[in-house]
Amino acid sequence: MKKILLYCVNLAAFITLMGCDNHNQSPRDAALVLEGRTMGTFWRVSLAGVAPERKESLQNAIQTQLDADDKELSTWKSDSVLSRFNQYQGTEPQPISDNMADIVTLSLRIARKTDGAMDITVGPLVNLWGFGPNRQPVKTPTQGEIDAAKALTGYRHLWVTERGERAWMQKDLPSLYVDLSTMGEGFATDHLARLMEKEGIKSYLVSVGGAVLTRGQNASGQPWKVAIQKPTDKENAVQAVVDLQGHGISTSGSYRNYYELDGKRISHVIDPATGRPIQHRLVSATVIATTALEADGWDTGLMVLGEEKAKALALREKLAVYLIMKENDGFTSWMSPQFKAFIQQQ
Repeated sequence: MKKILLYCVNLAAFITLMGCDNHNQSPRDAALVLEGRTMGTFWRVSLAGVAPERKESLQNAIQTQLDADDKELSTWKSDSVLSRFNQYQGTEPQPISDNMADIVTLSLRIARKTDGAMDITVGPLVNLWGFGPNRQPVKTPTQGEIDAAKALTGYRHLWVTERGERAWMQKDLPSLYVDLSTMGEGFATDHLARLMEKEGIKSYLVSVGGAVLTRGQNASGQPWKVAIQKPTDKENAVQAVVDLQGHGISTSGSYRNYYELDGKRISHVIDPATGRPIQHRLVSATVIATTALEADGWDTGLMVLGEEKAKALALREKLAVYLIMKENDGFTSWMSPQFKAFIQQQ
């Protein structure tokens, strides 16, 4: 069995890139690696068979593309397209780009499939608990504050329509606040893949935050591999290794992004139904799908649902899903039949 060499960086603390080691290769034959920051996280692109001389131009093209995506989707920037929609306190249809229409349409479809567990209008609750642009609360929000924030949410208050050649987004609750952060990393990852294809590059691994997509083979002529990390604070603690086979992957987890408040651990994953951070024992949900965007949408909904409902949904929708649950002093895992086709022996 060949030894798998870990990549030197992990993404969003949940996924580690593997199988693209550059040791014993000449500079021209080694993978070309580019990286930077976007959307409050890191992006990384690994390319096989691409001349080092293209590094600067590709770096600039990638950053320009991601900056444009951020300007469209950010809730942190008041002048973004999405922020302007959120600032609009009316119910008339507002023009949006095709990109945003695609994201919102898919988000609403997944919202219906998860019975609202994945809800892109949950922003007021995310902000209330201190995981959005608002500061972390100094005390646990009261039930009254939670109820007031919940009254401002609900994916059924939002829809996308087409008029002529334009896409439009409309809300029947004027104060509705749309937050696409749960989908932004997957969307940006897919966008980078399209950029690589446009640049004539056929073998690449692109990632933004915890979303990854691959095509072709790495610089060693082997499949690109991705490791799902164990839910611990130890780097490179591998739970499972997958060969994406040209698919996208995304992981949502509750064990890294949290804070302590009033003696309790507060997770960034908010349940739209209760208005509170999740409390169940599911700590990580990984999804492999045709696109990184779709994987990014499903993993959040599964995390909110918890172990049993997530399993039932994965089986019903035939999703490639890998779940990790807290079990006493350790962890247990479960994978759907569709996920098994991607597992690699370590």
